[in-house]
Amino acid sequence: MFYYFIFTPLVLAILYGLYLIFWLKKKPVEDERMKEISKAIQEGASAYLARQSRTVAVVAAVLAVIIFLALGWKTALGFLVGGLTSALVGYIGMRVAVNSNAKTTQAAKEGVNSALSLAFKAGSVTGLLVAALGLLIVSLFYFLFKDLAALVGLSFGASLISVFARLGGGIYTKAADVGTDLVGKVEAGIPEDDPRNPGVIADNVGDNVGDCAGMAADLFETYAVTLTAGMLLGLTAIGTTISVVFPLVIGGVSLVASILGFFFVRLKKNDFNIMKALYKGLGASLILSAIGFYLVSRLFFGAGYLKIFLSSLIGLAVTALMVMITDYFTAKKYRPVQSIAQASSSGHGTNIIMGIAVGFQSTILPVIVICLAIWAAYSLEGLYGVAIASTAMLSVAGIVVSIDSFGPITDNAGGIAEMTQQSEEIRKVTDALDAVGNTTKAVTKGYAIGSAGLAALVLFSSYVEEIKGISFDLSNPLVLVGLLLGAAVPYLFGGITLKSVGRAAGAVVEEIRRQFREIPGLLEGKAKPQYGQAVDIVTKAALKEMILPSLIPVITTLLVGFVLGATALGGFLMGVIISGLFMALSMTTGGAAWDNAKKFIEEGNFGGKGSEAHKAAVTGDTVGDPYKDTTGPAINPLIKVINIIALLIVKFLR
Repeated sequence: MFYYFIFTPLVLAILYGLYLIFWLKKKPVEDERMKEISKAIQEGASAYLARQSRTVAVVAAVLAVIIFLALGWKTALGFLVGGLTSALVGYIGMRVAVNSNAKTTQAAKEGVNSALSLAFKAGSVTGLLVAALGLLIVSLFYFLFKDLAALVGLSFGASLISVFARLGGGIYTKAADVGTDLVGKVEAGIPEDDPRNPGVIADNVGDNVGDCAGMAADLFETYAVTLTAGMLLGLTAIGTTISVVFPLVIGGVSLVASILGFFFVRLKKNDFNIMKALYKGLGASLILSAIGFYLVSRLFFGAGYLKIFLSSLIGLAVTALMVMITDYFTAKKYRPVQSIAQASSSGHGTNIIMGIAVGFQSTILPVIVICLAIWAAYSLEGLYGVAIASTAMLSVAGIVVSIDSFGPITDNAGGIAEMTQQSEEIRKVTDALDAVGNTTKAVTKGYAIGSAGLAALVLFSSYVEEIKGISFDLSNPLVLVGLLLGAAVPYLFGGITLKSVGRAAGAVVEEIRRQFREIPGLLEGKAKPQYGQAVDIVTKAALKEMILPSLIPVITTLLVGFVLGATALGGFLMGVIISGLFMALSMTTGGAAWDNAKKFIEEGNFGGKGSEAHKAAVTGDTVGDPYKDTTGPAINPLIKVINIIALLIVKFLR
């Protein structure tokens, strides 16, 4: 019977996704200049992803051979399929977003409701891809092979590609963004998306390869890993077919709820409360998911349904609370962002200090929520209760990713409107959408990191189940050594990735300065910039810089496991989860708060554009960009890659 609850929603999601793709394809773009810019962005993004794929394919092929020799063909096949699907989700999401940027600008001519509808529907394609393909691949592998080891391999492939996608895309987008902002806004004094800026196309390409492709791959792997972890604990903690398959049933129920939630995202005429419209869709999906969870819990668990159902509600509650908390720390209307804007009046240094402080403070409430969720779910149904809560939280990824993908689409739509010098009315619509999109991207990152914390705990619990008899007592020096080494890894990873962005951004800065210096009449608008030069420089830099940090989780886990043993590796996993969770939350939320503080000043507060406060806020935004779009989000898959590798090698450590 459970087949119907898994595969019927999958068919509905695929059909609705295809309908959206064809609907978007028919939408026109009348302005020739907009078509030209959109084509340039598409060519740059496609070229980057093609080159990234060739680089990653070499690493994946080597690892696949090693996995085949050590763990068998099923696990190796799972690794390859997981990696390919993760890359495919990112690529399709990027293509749909790129094709919808100019169409959103065109729709803005009809008003905010039309632009919101188009941008959200474009984002919904990515949301459906993440949830539907994640559920489809995990379900097919389980029902075809009945081998959870193959699913662990699949999760490893998806997670590793996600690290590459997050890092490569993050380095690309932030190097382009930082270089473009520093020279364009601060030195030349021109607007953010001014067509005179040689880095403006590279900046817009970066939004698509980083925020669209990177986030899609990230949440796809989080979804697949969480389903796999829930099924592993269903087997080890309870051991029935229903306990193993039920996480898939939850995914199917929420997939339908997400599709229905899409229809609640709408505005009344002349209403600019865009965030409220998006949250209505999310709220509807959460309520419908809860109703569905109640029905399937009673159907599959009979008299013992209540604890399972309540555990699933905990997961949905964590989603709602993570969204609310992240919104508070990153939205312009609340104190944290306004305090950074106010600090900018005192200079660049005080802006940086306040931004770091907000980032630190933003970790407390999410961690309390996660702790309460773990305690409550464990009290209800032990480790399996935690697994169900984690799966329920990730099950609404369809609507959450749709809200996230809306962000970079509207960001680029605003950029295209400025580059083509559209009317003030159109800019008012695109600016309103862009401002909301910045917050939705931050909210989704908070959701992804919170879910990663729960998923990593479930994976760690699976590791403990595999090595029964070993105690992780802190009085054991091996556990303590592993714990400290694990806590150090996110800092090592973060330091290397921030340096990578800095080096790549430096190359972009020099190129933009060169063009302003050597091309006569460029700043006066009498000459055209060499956009392709900046795109080429940042592409090469991103591909070169992503390799070393992407291999850190693989190398460190293997070294600790095979040199220090299973006990130290258990401590290592705990250290990575704890320090990684705090770092990721602090960096993503703090970075988004810096960005919106700049936007708050640009609205006319504390002197407005061009003021000393605005210049300080641009510096803060420049610092926050790699925090929120490169290092912080990449720690999410880093945590899970390390835990998955530990599960793969544990049999050799006994």
